[in-house]
Amino acid sequence: MQTEALPIPGLAGRMRQGSPRPSGWRASRVTLPVMSVRAGATRGEEGGTESCRGREPRSLGKHINIQEPRWDQSTFLGRARHFFTVTDPRNLLLSGAQLEASRNIVQNYRAGVVTPGLTEDQLWRAKYVYDSAFHPDTGEKVVLIGRMSAQVPMNMTITGCMLTFYRKTPTVVFWQWVNQSFNAIVNYSNRSGDAPITVGQLGTAYVSATTGAVATALGLKSLTKHLPPLVGRFVPFAAVAAANCINIPLMRQRELQVGIPVTDEQGQRLGHSVAAAKQGIFQVVVSRICMAIPAMAIPPVIMDTLEKKDFLKHRPWLGAPLQVGLVGFCLVFATPLCCALFPQRSSIHVRRLEPELRAQIHEQNPSIEVVYYNKGL
Repeated sequence: MQTEALPIPGLAGRMRQGSPRPSGWRASRVTLPVMSVRAGATRGEEGGTESCRGREPRSLGKHINIQEPRWDQSTFLGRARHFFTVTDPRNLLLSGAQLEASRNIVQNYRAGVVTPGLTEDQLWRAKYVYDSAFHPDTGEKVVLIGRMSAQVPMNMTITGCMLTFYRKTPTVVFWQWVNQSFNAIVNYSNRSGDAPITVGQLGTAYVSATTGAVATALGLKSLTKHLPPLVGRFVPFAAVAAANCINIPLMRQRELQVGIPVTDEQGQRLGHSVAAAKQGIFQVVVSRICMAIPAMAIPPVIMDTLEKKDFLKHRPWLGAPLQVGLVGFCLVFATPLCCALFPQRSSIHVRRLEPELRAQIHEQNPSIEVVYYNKGL
């Protein structure tokens, strides 16, 4: 609301025509309220007429697609913003009641029921809390250390210790075992699709990956005995890379046997594809290895320099916490950025699918050229 001075028509003229003027009277302009409406303003905007009348703000509509992330997943920047939210370690501090409340909001909204008073930002926050704790395909709550939000705190501790205690065989074996145990939980918790895996398959994958990692670490450790100390610091990275190539395919072997669900652009399931599973697993292996590079390549170089300084020579107990801190700093950025290398909802051309599935899709809808699948994490 603005005010503007406006003359009252005829008043000043009558006064000039000889009307008696009261003592102390002087000509003035009378101020009247004038409603100012700016171009493009709409009813119900901030400070608009509806709020002036005390009406309730509009409820959240049902047009928001929370089946997809908030940011454009066709660009690396959009995927990075998405995964910075998904891997936020603060999500680990949420209580069970908060997780259930977020799940109810998301499930109700998907069913067309809008929680009273819910804002768009609150809806997206609930979606990301839900995504951080529940499997996207099965809807099951993921065990705490298997969630993507646990990646940074868990990996910074394990990787920092692997890089610190790499000289003695018992500590090499112990930390490689701890790392592969953690990886087994993460790989199983974030598998693609809803295909079950048996206890025997789970055990085979776990033992194979742990054996492969330990064998690689010990083998390279013996080969680097006569090389500069800096070279020996990179042995844990080689072991982790080798283990990822073993652990992930074995932990997700069920997908390689029966395939993973593929859908059309609208999310309608079209069938299961082994070809899509192979592509998804390959993408995850590449992402995991790239994720380990900054955390396992940068700190060793820094620590090799610092350990030659008198400060650390006189305070050797600072080595482990300093190494863990450096690894954590690298992982805060490496984890979401490397998860964003490939879209979570990846695509594959129909011509690359199995002949039976290709024929089935062509029969249902000949215009479909690309199908989509959840690659897992």
